Amino acid sequence: MKLLKSSTLIVSLVTGTFLAPAIAPPKSEGKIDRPNILFCIADDASFHHFSANGCKWVNTPGFDRVARQGILFTNAYTPNAKCAPSRASILTGRNSWQLEEAGNHNGFWPENKYHTYCEVLSENGYYVAFTGKGWGPGNPGQIEGKERRLVGEAFQARTIQPPADGISNVDYAANFEDFLKEKPKGNPWCFWYGCREPHRRYEYGSGVKIGGKKKSQIDKVPGFWPDNDTIRNDMLDYAFEIEYFDLHIQRMLKMLEEKGELENTIVVVTSDNGMPFPRAKGLEYEYSNHMPLAIMWPKGIRKPGRIEQAYISFIDLAPTFLEKAGISWQNSGMEESPGKSLSDIFINNPQKDRSSILLGQERHDYGRPGNQGYPIRSIIQDGFLYLYDFKPDLWPAGNPETGYLNTDGSPTKTNIINMRRSGTDWSFWNLCFGKHPQEELYQISVDRECLVNLANTKEYQVIQEKLKNKLFIELKRQQDPRVLGNGNVFDQYPFSLNSSYNFYERYMKGEVKNFQTNWVSPGDYEKEEIK
Repeated sequence: MKLLKSSTLIVSLVTGTFLAPAIAPPKSEGKIDRPNILFCIADDASFHHFSANGCKWVNTPGFDRVARQGILFTNAYTPNAKCAPSRASILTGRNSWQLEEAGNHNGFWPENKYHTYCEVLSENGYYVAFTGKGWGPGNPGQIEGKERRLVGEAFQARTIQPPADGISNVDYAANFEDFLKEKPKGNPWCFWYGCREPHRRYEYGSGVKIGGKKKSQIDKVPGFWPDNDTIRNDMLDYAFEIEYFDLHIQRMLKMLEEKGELENTIVVVTSDNGMPFPRAKGLEYEYSNHMPLAIMWPKGIRKPGRIEQAYISFIDLAPTFLEKAGISWQNSGMEESPGKSLSDIFINNPQKDRSSILLGQERHDYGRPGNQGYPIRSIIQDGFLYLYDFKPDLWPAGNPETGYLNTDGSPTKTNIINMRRSGTDWSFWNLCFGKHPQEELYQISVDRECLVNLANTKEYQVIQEKLKNKLFIELKRQQDPRVLGNGNVFDQYPFSLNSSYNFYERYMKGEVKNFQTNWVSPGDYEKEEIK
C-alpha cells in the first residue's frame, strides 16, 4: 500500500555555533560504506496523532515523508510508557525489567553495565552526538570521573525564540547542522534528535491562537475524557507541539538532501511514550505504549512506501542499528537482547516471529507509600492486550493525597478531578485515576481506547489464559525479578534525587509541600482520603 503525499510547512529559525567532540578510532567488523543514523524521538506523543497514521487535526509532513519514502510501522510499541525506562530500552535492546535501576524512572544507570548502542557505535568509528533530550530523567553515572555519555556528545549551543511558552528554546535542527559541519569526512555518524516537545507544560490556547487550529477539527475525543472546550483546547495545544517536533525533522531532511547524505542515512522517527494526559503516559494501554514509527533508508529499504503491520518493540532498534553498522552483538559488549533486528523487514522478506510483544512497568514518579511503583506486565498478540496488575490495591496513577503524581498536571486532568469533586461525574475519574482489577483484557483491534475489559468473561476465558500463560513463560525466560519472587527490588533501587525518598510519608507528616512536585498542579492533591 502506498502512502499519500502530505503538504509541507515552512519555519524560519535562527542559527549558532558549537565545537565538535573527538572520535574514537574505528574497529568495526563491517563494510566501509556503513549507514549513518538519524534517530528522531518526540517526548510524549501517541501513535494516533501523526497525519500518516490517519489523524486529521495534526499535520506532520516530515514524519509522513519518512513513512512515504520508507516504511510506516502501524504496530510499534514501547515496553514501558515513561521517558527514562522507554529510552533505556531503545538504547540497550532490553526490556525495562532486564535493566535493574535503569528500568525505573528518575533513577541511576547501573555502573559499568548495559552499554548503549550509541556508546558501541562511538567505539567503532562512528561520530555520535545528540541535541535536546537524551536519556533521562536520571543519573547516568560516571566513567573515569566524567559523566557517562549514553547518547554521545551534546550539541546544544544554538537557541531560538520558541513560538509558544513551554516550548524549548533549543534549535534542534541548527544544532544538527553544526554537527554535520563538524563531523570528520569519511566517518559514518549517529545523531539523536531528542525533541522536548510535546512534553508539558503547554501555553493554553496556543493550538488555536498560534497554530491556527479549530476545536471542530478534532473528529473524536477519547471516551475516557469528557468532550468539552477545555479538553479540545488541551488536545490542540498538544498537536501544535507535535507539529513543532516535525518542523525540525523537515529541516534536517532538507540538510541531508542538500549535502547528498540522505541516500545512505537510516532515518527513524518515533516517540518515547504516550501523550501526557490521563489514562495515557505512565499506564499500559494503547494511548500509553502504542508508538508512531516510520523508518526510511533510500539505499537499504526495498519497495519503499510500505505499511508494516507486524508487532515491533523498541528493543528491536538497537540490534538493527548494530547489524547495519557491521557490528556483531556478541562482540559489542552489550548485554543479551531479546530484540529482533528489522533487517528482514527492510528487504521486504520477513523471516522472524513477530506475532507478540511484551510490555511492563515498575516505579515511575514517586508519591506512593514505601516508595512503591505500580508493577504491571502485559502481552499483545492477535489484536488483544492482556495485562496483569501485580498490586491492584495500589493507585495506578499515584496516590490521590499526593496529586496522582504519575499523571502530569494539565487542564484535562484538572477538569476530570473537579468533575469528581463536584459530584458531577465520577466515570471519567474512575477510568483515569481509579484502581484497576488484577487482570485486564482488551480487544485493541476494535477497542483502541481500552474501555471494555473482557477479562474473566466466559467468551474470552480461553484467550485470557493463553495470553497469561505465554506472558509468564516468557518473563521467566527473561529472568524478570517480578515473576521470580524478587519484584520488590525495583522499589528499593535509589532515586537520582534525595528529595524523592519517602515523599508520601514526609508529605503526610507535613515535612514537604506540594510545590516540590512541579510537574503537577498543587490543586491536584486531594485534601480528603478517597476509598
